[in-house]
Amino acid sequence: MAKKLKALAKHDENLAATIRDSANQIWLAGLGAFAKAQAEGQKVFDALVAEGQRIQEETKTAADERISEIKNRGVGAWDKLEKVFEDRVARALHSLNVPTRKDIDTLSKRVAELTEATNKLMDEKPARKATHAK
Repeated sequence: MAKKLKALAKHDENLAATIRDSANQIWLAGLGAFAKAQAEGQKVFDALVAEGQRIQEETKTAADERISEIKNRGVGAWDKLEKVFEDRVARALHSLNVPTRKDIDTLSKRVAELTEATNKLMDEKPARKATHAK
């Protein structure tokens, strides 16, 4: 039995040494991973920040383009609405026989022509009287 106990004790010493070696390797691997993460961590962080800035710029550009499209559609719709309103007002005024700006301009031009013709006739009238009086 003593032999068995000695063999068991030797086996336990080998097992303890193996466990101690494994624990030491695990500890060293953890320290190595920590050191590597510290060294590489700043590089990874900087790369992530740069990528985030790029994505933000792309998103802002896309959003600005979309807003511009929507704004242009709104301006077009507003122009159409304004045209429809102007046409309806013009039809309503026409049905009430209210002269348009074009009508007034035409009449103003005609009045100016008639005034000029009347002035010419008035200037000729005294000349005729003078000719008949002699």
